[in-house]
Amino acid sequence: MTLPRRRFLRLAMSAAALPVLARTAIAQGYPARPITMIVPFPAGGANDVIARIVAERMREPLGQRIVIENVGGADGSIGVGRLARARPDGYTICLGIDGSFVLNGAFYSLPYDLLNDFAPITLVASGPVVLMGRTTLPAKDLGELIAWLKAHPGQASAGMNTLGFRLLAARFQQQTGTQFTIVPYRAAPAAIEDLVAGRIDLVFGTLTSHLPQLRAGREKAYAVVDEQRSALAPDIATFAEAGLPALTYTNWYGLFAPKGLPKDIVAKLNMAVVEALADPAVRSRLSEVGYEVFPRERQTPEALAALQKADAAKWWPVIRELGLKAE
Repeated sequence: MTLPRRRFLRLAMSAAALPVLARTAIAQGYPARPITMIVPFPAGGANDVIARIVAERMREPLGQRIVIENVGGADGSIGVGRLARARPDGYTICLGIDGSFVLNGAFYSLPYDLLNDFAPITLVASGPVVLMGRTTLPAKDLGELIAWLKAHPGQASAGMNTLGFRLLAARFQQQTGTQFTIVPYRAAPAAIEDLVAGRIDLVFGTLTSHLPQLRAGREKAYAVVDEQRSALAPDIATFAEAGLPALTYTNWYGLFAPKGLPKDIVAKLNMAVVEALADPAVRSRLSEVGYEVFPRERQTPEALAALQKADAAKWWPVIRELGLKAE
């Protein structure tokens, strides 16, 4: 039977609209069950702590609990791979860091595209990175440290527990003409323990991890790898202030979903995070563990996507130039 042209067009348009209507209906009823938030690192680390603080408060606006799933391994790339394979329905999200969503793209051959296979939701927080030294080092400041390292080429050692810190160590050597041995660690506590004991000389790490030892006088700080000094330790100068502007690095945390997540669901998740980050109790808890909330105007999918792409443009060529590989 041949359908009249007008009726055929109406039926065709209705069929085309079904996927849109279905996505709208899903978004309106979202979330209808608990949400899984992947943390691409083992429990107990900074990524895990931030995720649990934020996820707990997101439960109120979403009306569903958020279950933390720690999927560690390969510097976060295994957990991010789990997100890449998940359905884009809003029930699997990931709180990752600059390392897992930017640097791994140059260190690893990945089965997914970090810049195109995910839906950014929002920037969450950032934390300063510092260069710390054992207390018995004779250098009193960064200038003296560089001079000491040049006078003792290849004799010093520096502990690193992430690819980001390894990148900073290699970049520091390149910029200063120094040479020292990089000692890999699986986790920050082991590197800190060896630094305090004097078994290694230096460590690049988060200020949060080192602050207790610094305040107790068991470590000394040389510089902050950030554009400005940290409110947690305002006496520590930045690398830029010491004449090394190329060593400016932002250690950020952002929330992502699989590519193809409907915009309505992205908006709901973004709203839940924004509400959580506006809560004074959440901000206080994040501050206590050494992390600063991004300004409200940067708590958007667009700001996260822009920072991710800018960091890739900045650091991928440097990683390749230095010939760095994942271990």
